[in-house]
Amino acid sequence: MENNKKPKYIFFGTPEFAAIVLKKLIQSGFPPAYLICNPDKPTGRKKTITPPPTKIVAEENGIPVLQPEQLDPNDFKKLGSFDFFVIAAYSKIIKKEIIEIPRLGIIGVHPSLLPKYRGASPIQSSILEGDKETGVTLFLIDEKVDHGLIMTSSKLKTENLKLNYLEMQRKLAELGGQLLVQTLPKFAEGKIKSRPQDENGATFTKKFTSEDGYITPTDLEKARSGADPALAGLIERKIRALNPEPGVWTIFYEKRTKLLEADLRSAKLILKTIQAEGKKPTSPSPK
Repeated sequence: MENNKKPKYIFFGTPEFAAIVLKKLIQSGFPPAYLICNPDKPTGRKKTITPPPTKIVAEENGIPVLQPEQLDPNDFKKLGSFDFFVIAAYSKIIKKEIIEIPRLGIIGVHPSLLPKYRGASPIQSSILEGDKETGVTLFLIDEKVDHGLIMTSSKLKTENLKLNYLEMQRKLAELGGQLLVQTLPKFAEGKIKSRPQDENGATFTKKFTSEDGYITPTDLEKARSGADPALAGLIERKIRALNPEPGVWTIFYEKRTKLLEADLRSAKLILKTIQAEGKKPTSPSPK
């Protein structure tokens, strides 16, 4: 920007994905003026009140944190004028009145190559589908879900990586953070030419539940024996995609058992780590 003036913006985001993006921005010399994230919440068996990952990063770097239950446009107007907002993994709906506050609009960071995998679970969906590539898209947020004009995107080849959800999340978040660092100065100067999404290629994801992670004992036996190679591949991808949340599980010896890690060898599913209810993770006996 002129006179080396950096753009002024607010960052919205709560979970680990957003924390990685935020950290990349701060390390690259682009800290936000404020962080907006969800309130602290009880976690674990002891229900310990825990701050969101983004809040921890912001406080370590002296960035003011706001944690509203509801987003009120008037509250943002009181904070001053901004070039834009950046949103990464922030679950609250952004109303038109808020979208119109920053001078240049709101940039969304989405971990897929839009318009593919709009919605709540793009990373899990890509792993489940066995995609050979995925990526991150920066787009201008409008009132529809992951629908606005595309600013830029960056691809990640995944065909031979066999990444689980947490590994994929980290790679895509780092990619998204780097893409923002490269893009924000140009965007603030009006040098980014955005384009509409191709609605013909749009696909939508859903929020996965515990029921989606259930593997019947019969299906598991087929996958482990090699009787159904396609099923073995699907279960292996499901274990990578749906752990740690909502988790993948079956019934072993009348006990609910988590399937934590698996591999494929000679078209057979090889369970590497399981965890029976009330027990510690362990390696099962080989088939």
